[in-house]
Formats: sequence, structure tokens, C-alpha cells
Amino acid sequence: MTLDVILPTFNREALLARTLDSLHAARVPQQLEVRVLVVDNASTDGTRALVKNESGRFGTRLQYLFVPAQGKPHALNAGIAATDGDLIGLIDDDEEIDGGWFECVQNAFVDDAGSRDRLDFIGGKVLPRWDAPAPSWMGDGYRGVIGWVDPGASRRIMDASYPGILMGGNAVIRRSALEQAGPYSTALNRTGARLLGCEDEDMYHRLLARGARGQYRPDLIVHHHVPADRLTKKYFRRWCFWRGVSLGIMDRDRPAPVAYLAGVPRYRIGRALRGLGGTLAASSAAERFEHELAWWDLAGMLWGKHVYRPNAQSTAPHARRGENAVDGERLV
Repeated sequence: MTLDVILPTFNREALLARTLDSLHAARVPQQLEVRVLVVDNASTDGTRALVKNESGRFGTRLQYLFVPAQGKPHALNAGIAATDGDLIGLIDDDEEIDGGWFECVQNAFVDDAGSRDRLDFIGGKVLPRWDAPAPSWMGDGYRGVIGWVDPGASRRIMDASYPGILMGGNAVIRRSALEQAGPYSTALNRTGARLLGCEDEDMYHRLLARGARGQYRPDLIVHHHVPADRLTKKYFRRWCFWRGVSLGIMDRDRPAPVAYLAGVPRYRIGRALRGLGGTLAASSAAERFEHELAWWDLAGMLWGKHVYRPNAQSTAPHARRGENAVDGERLV
């Protein structure tokens, strides 16, 4: 079975070097053929030279693709279109995989290849690697702002009742399942000061809607670099607002099966209103700030649902594999 690890990157040469180090050092089982594709999303630093130099130790297992269209969804779609492996692994350029990452992939997919209840995707832990100490006002409710994911030590089925999503920074998906779900949404493209996102959440729901079977695997572990400039209240507020905008955009096409008020799910308004009383009764700075962030979530969703309009070009359909989907440049 072949695994293509797709690694989008933009101007993170130093962090990318650490990511590639971890991919090279991790143990690769004999039954799993691994290839790594670095998708350079129009970097202006030394990314291209770094990948070229790394080819000396990776050999043909490392490939490079330059994609001029800005934004992670564009890079993901181009990377998927440029590869043909049975499995697609997704990690970010500010992460390092655990030494047993590939072994976990084999245990989940290769050993169960003939099973009638075979898995279509797996997700795992994303543990922080801090640049600075975590601030006292950061509680557990908004760990996702810094990409911290730790659902525990037990395997869990990822379905409609799972309290989370499939995070694109640590996921492996069967190509056949992705082909059924379609490309990543470029309407949720993050550029400049607009912290749009949720392309992972959108893809997760589309996979489930098509009957894909997923599982959380606690031994699928990556370590995520958390820079000090993201450990500020300003960043948390911006992230929550733009996540709300992203959810509002998604809600236009796929409304939730719940009661609505003012065009947004009523429970989100109730959560924010309850936060008013909670703020006054809160016993800690972390609890007070979490109540405040619920309002930023709500404000963003209202803006995304009723005001924000994505760039018309961002919603253009993406070409399928085998078509000239991007004006890319390959370096093998």
C-alpha cells in the first residue's frame, strides 16, 4: 500500500526542515511505501533550495510541487491531484511527526485491508511544542485556536457523535474516499489578515455524509510548534471571529438540523447570552475569557452568514487528477 504525505508550506523554511527531519527519522514498515510531496504555496524564502538539498537523503521518495495560487485549500487540491497513492497523509509545515506515525498508519490500513469494516480515514493527537509558556487566561475550551488536539488515550469512532473533527494537520485518508467527497473548499481560503479556515471541518462533514468510516487513533501523534505571537488575546479574538465567518459561509450550503434565529443556530446565541452571566460569576481569568470568545464566535458567524462574500474566483471548481489543475512546477 502506498502513502503520499502531502506537506503544504509557505515561507517556513526553518520549521519545514524540522518537519522533514521527523519524516526521515520515523520508522517505515516494510508493507508501506511512503512518498513525501512538499507543495510550495508560492514561498519567497529558501524552501525550494531546502527541498532540493533534502533529496540527497530522501531520494525519489521526496518530491516538490510549486503552486502559485495562494492558500492551503489550493495547495491541498494540487497535491492530491499530483499524486496517486492509495492513502493520502496530511501534515503541516510547523509540525513534527512521532517516530511511530507510519507504523500507526500501517496498523490502521494495511493490516485491515481485507476487513469488511475497513477504515476510510484516521486522525490523531496534535500536541503543542511551546515557544513561550501558556498564558494563565488560556483555558481548555479553545485549545483549537493553537491547534491543540488531545481526545484521550482510547480509540474512538469518528462519526456524528464524535466531539471534534478530522484535523488536517494530522490525518490519513483513503484516496477513494477523497475522490467521492470532492476537493477542499477554496471558498474557505485563508489569505492575508483574513483568518478564514474550516476547510478541514467542511471536508470531515462531507466524508461522513458519503458514509466514510473514520477512527481517532491515540498513537497517531504529531508535535505542533506554537509561536509566542499566537499566545495573545488579540490573536484568539481574531481566530474565533474568522472561524465564525467560516462557519457562516459553510452554513449557507449545509444548514444544521437545529432551530435557527437571525440566520444562525439558536444554540450559539444561547451560548453567548449565557456567557454574560458566566462572565460575572467566573472564578478565573481563563473562564471569563472563554465566555468573551463565545461572542466573537457568534459575531463572526453572523458576519459570514449575512455580510461576507468570498472572492468569486475562490469558488471555482478544481480539476480532477489527470487534468491540468494548476500551473505547477515539479522538482523530483
